Amino acid sequence: MDCKHFGVCGGCSLPGVPYAEQLARKRSRLAELLRVDVPPLIPSPRTAAFRQKAAFVFGSGTRGLVMGHFAAGSKQIVPVDECPVHGARANRIAFALRDRLARAGVPAADAPGGILRHIVVRTTDDNAEAVAMLVVVRNDKSLRAPVRGLLASPEAPEGLFVNINTAPGPYMVGEETIKIAGRSHVRERGFAGTPDGRRVDFLVSPDAFFQTNVGAARALLTCVLDGAGAAKRVLDLYCGGGLFALPLAIGGAQVTAIEENRQAIEDLRANARLNRIPSGRVRPIAARVEDAIARVARDRWDVIVIDPPRDGCSRTVRAAVFEQIRPERVVYVSCNPEALARELPEIVKDGYHIQRVQAVDMFPHTEHIETVVTLEM
Repeated sequence: MDCKHFGVCGGCSLPGVPYAEQLARKRSRLAELLRVDVPPLIPSPRTAAFRQKAAFVFGSGTRGLVMGHFAAGSKQIVPVDECPVHGARANRIAFALRDRLARAGVPAADAPGGILRHIVVRTTDDNAEAVAMLVVVRNDKSLRAPVRGLLASPEAPEGLFVNINTAPGPYMVGEETIKIAGRSHVRERGFAGTPDGRRVDFLVSPDAFFQTNVGAARALLTCVLDGAGAAKRVLDLYCGGGLFALPLAIGGAQVTAIEENRQAIEDLRANARLNRIPSGRVRPIAARVEDAIARVARDRWDVIVIDPPRDGCSRTVRAAVFEQIRPERVVYVSCNPEALARELPEIVKDGYHIQRVQAVDMFPHTEHIETVVTLEM
């Protein structure tokens, strides 16, 4: 994949490295970190246009508004006019709105009295549906004309939101989201197979977590379903919008799913209704896993699925799962091999052994590795 911004933009860290070599490097690094044999990574079905969630940051340039990505290791914005890892439609929507905002003179948040922070566009794998979210400091009247212009143009998304994020920090979006027009979600159809042959559709909102590389996420889900086997009672921690919980429930399991992001829990509930999952088959809990784990620690679980954030599992969660609940099997999905390498020795000390390791390449052209580890008593 060629990109004129390689080497400057911080979005991709393996510019010009052949894809087969990228996979080999990641496999070697993971094996070294975990100190176990690692099979070849499952490759991404696409190495360009594989991200169904496009996100850009706004800033102030010498000639006015710019939009791009942060440079590697800094908060300096690299203006871009292409991003080949994003879907083509997402790029068109983002650049079209950027141009309208620039012509209207709407300033970025880093300028005195500025407004614009980010734009996030979620598309389906086939680009048939898109919803966009403009993240701003405040819902200012200067946004009206550019937003209306986009909605009346050929690049209009099926849904548009404005999100209010009043302060800079680690989170891209704030707590208040205003629906401006159209749909609230995109619908990802026929997403995953289940043991009985049914397929799962997912409604995905732009501000809730759902894997951005849908093609690779299908492979990730297959690994998790294989690890869970024929479990009847499953606890899904950090469940997001139900990527694992819903197929497990359709396959016959009773699933309790815990997630802090309330929009993701609402998406999970909507997806359960969409897929006609019987009432009571999925029990969603909107809470921090650290706070909710005590509620379920005395119940019996055949399998626990864990998909924590980059920092990995807190000591509280790890102790509850591996020392108190102690299910026969745990399927651990990790997006950070360094955090996983720190935790695995402690998990092994608690009496578990590694039954399988399988990595999936969710993000070509980066060092990112998504790993599924199946652990058994």
